[in-house]
Amino acid sequence: MENVEQKFQSAIDAEIKIEPRNWMPDAYRKTLIRQISQHAHSEIVGMLPEGAWITRAPSLKRKAILLAKVQDEAGHGLYLYSAAETLGESREQMINDLHSGKAKYSSIFNYPTISWADMGAIGWLVDGAAILNQVMLCRTSYGPYARAMVRICKEESFHQRQGFDILLTLANGTPEQKAMCQDAINRWWWPSLMMFGPKDSESTNSDQSMKWKIKRKSNDELRQNFVDMCVQQVKVLGMTLPDPDLKWNEGKQQHDWGEIDWDEFWAVVKGNGPCNKERLDARRNAWNKGAWVREAAAAHAAKQAAKQKQQAA
Repeated sequence: MENVEQKFQSAIDAEIKIEPRNWMPDAYRKTLIRQISQHAHSEIVGMLPEGAWITRAPSLKRKAILLAKVQDEAGHGLYLYSAAETLGESREQMINDLHSGKAKYSSIFNYPTISWADMGAIGWLVDGAAILNQVMLCRTSYGPYARAMVRICKEESFHQRQGFDILLTLANGTPEQKAMCQDAINRWWWPSLMMFGPKDSESTNSDQSMKWKIKRKSNDELRQNFVDMCVQQVKVLGMTLPDPDLKWNEGKQQHDWGEIDWDEFWAVVKGNGPCNKERLDARRNAWNKGAWVREAAAAHAAKQAAKQKQQAA
């Protein structure tokens, strides 16, 4: 067994992708199922705060763009559920785990979207943070996950540009629009920093995931990259980031920033955020209302299978 595990690790060290039929440690499989399903859940739940703004977008063009974005996110969820299924986990079980509260999704989607500017802040900050994490996942060691991420990242880059364009339009608008833009940035900045997960010193899975090359950078490394990127981009908007402690560190050649409210982070992760109950209720209701579609599809598939069997006989 030890020899098999050594061969597995050697393949990973040599940048050889692990495929569904390859041997893998149970812990590797479980880690991937947890991470990929959580990622899939985040894409599906992430449709909710934006979907509510499709009919309220300020123009037909904005409606069409936002509709396309929400549709992309549904597709991302399907890619990821399919990737997780290659590890032996059923989609129904993953969804049941989400609905029961056993499985988690990104804490960022438990915050309300109270203005049109929030669509811009989500695109720029939330999708921007996601891209930094997901570009790294294009080189993750598990083949189906890595291949799914290539297309997802291309579409996420469109989402980020769409969000930045919304904010840029508001930033060049009326005083009321500028205030709306700044308010959205103020509310979404800290939750976006939390998206990268807990501090490295408190992350229980990070070291092993790095060894298996499921992850390529730690939570804190990605968070640092994100801050350095956003400091430059916010200057284009003519806005500010809501952190009085944010400053350039000449010695480290990077930005220092204030302390994240980790109590808030853990409260949201544990289900006590502003919209946790609302989001899960919406997903459960959608699942229950779609039961007849799943039953009809299963009945049709069974009928087709019986017909083919009869023809073969």
